Amino acid sequence: MASPVAGKKILLGLTGGIACYKAAALTSRLVQAGASVRVIMTEAATQFVAPLTFQSLSGHAVLTGMWQHDDRPDSQHIGLARWADAFVIAPCSADMLAKLAAGLTPDLVSLTACALPATTPLLAAPAMNADMWANPIVQRNLKILRETLPAWHEVGPAEGWQACRTQGAGRMSEAEEIVTAIETLLAK
Repeated sequence: MASPVAGKKILLGLTGGIACYKAAALTSRLVQAGASVRVIMTEAATQFVAPLTFQSLSGHAVLTGMWQHDDRPDSQHIGLARWADAFVIAPCSADMLAKLAAGLTPDLVSLTACALPATTPLLAAPAMNADMWANPIVQRNLKILRETLPAWHEVGPAEGWQACRTQGAGRMSEAEEIVTAIETLLAK
């Protein structure tokens, strides 16, 4: 039986955080399920994983800057936002949540999210330290996004061991859980 992501166009945005390594497995699983995956990254994300990893896994050039162009004659952020059946931000850092809640667009991921058609699902997979996740500012930003964006969805975060050597909520969900969330969104 074909996956609900087969033939779908998934835009994957990576933001800075150690959880970026999990996005490689996510990309691979989506491609194996028959999705066309395009990857965009913030500069901070490139400090954790190389764009070449995602180019190899997705089979498409990876964009990391607002002024970078690949195969589109239009503005990259607008073209990619219109292309996508779903936009997944994984990992979605506290920084990205704040940018989105405030409507700031200083990088390709936030700029593309701003250009996303209102009916295109935006799935965030938050990833951050447990204290950051529990911070009232982060929770306020999530509340704003939940109340403002009708196509906003979240998966996770999970609880467990974190790179900062603590336990708690804030771990990015595993690839399988994110794929299931995407399948559910696209099956609607």
